[in-house]
Amino acid sequence: MLSVKTMHAVHQSQARTFDTATLREHFLVEDAFRPGEIRLTYTHYDRFILGGAVPNGGSLTLGEVSEAGTPSILDRREMGIVNIGETGEVAAGGESWTLNRGDVLYLGMGAGEVTFSGSGRFYITSAPAHRACPNRLVAIGDAKEVKLGEVASSNKRTIRQFIHPDVMESCQLTLGYTTLEDGSVWNTIPSHTHDRRMEAYLYWGMDPEARVVHLMGEPQETRHLMVADEQAVISPSWSIHSGAGIGGYTFIWAMAGDNQSFTDMDFIAPKDLL
Repeated sequence: MLSVKTMHAVHQSQARTFDTATLREHFLVEDAFRPGEIRLTYTHYDRFILGGAVPNGGSLTLGEVSEAGTPSILDRREMGIVNIGETGEVAAGGESWTLNRGDVLYLGMGAGEVTFSGSGRFYITSAPAHRACPNRLVAIGDAKEVKLGEVASSNKRTIRQFIHPDVMESCQLTLGYTTLEDGSVWNTIPSHTHDRRMEAYLYWGMDPEARVVHLMGEPQETRHLMVADEQAVISPSWSIHSGAGIGGYTFIWAMAGDNQSFTDMDFIAPKDLL
């Protein structure tokens, strides 16, 4: 079963007027993972797609998505898949891969239908592509690790880069995830924007009762979302994206836009946030 929700782009001046319910409606994906279903959100931020596939011991095939306007979703797109559950399998273009928890699979333009099977919980990200890049499975041990932050500022964390120019070739999609170390709660510090690309966050590995306070909005007009495990936030290019969580958590960051440079950010000092 496939379901697709469309999220239209919101101008920052409009976002300033939103109450909590409207903010959540336009920027939070709350229910992407249901057993036996593929659930996608098609956004008008760089035409980025995100969602979940939960084969629940069976198999699910992702082919045509009418919102993309092509016979098969990967005819003019690339895809990054992260397994956030138990071991599962993904097949496309006559190839198949086994993904353990935390592994990332990249599928290039033209890979055809994608079939998910086994006990995995697959987080799907996709962006338009203009050329075909080779399919590749990137296991956790093959990712590039970057250590950042300090215990004193409660933001010691490990960034793992998977679909990234330092690891592999892609068209425009960039993806990885960040894990907070014990005792640290703050992610993506200092806050920043990057006007040349949008970003999506999926929070996972959290206790069911835990929440992350995700900060968003313009630097001088900040807002917040209370985010639970396996929920995703759409972050427009004009919005900051930082957060603090209760207990340990990981967030998957995925970006699409003009620039793949991970350090292409416009930082905002804490004293300038309002």
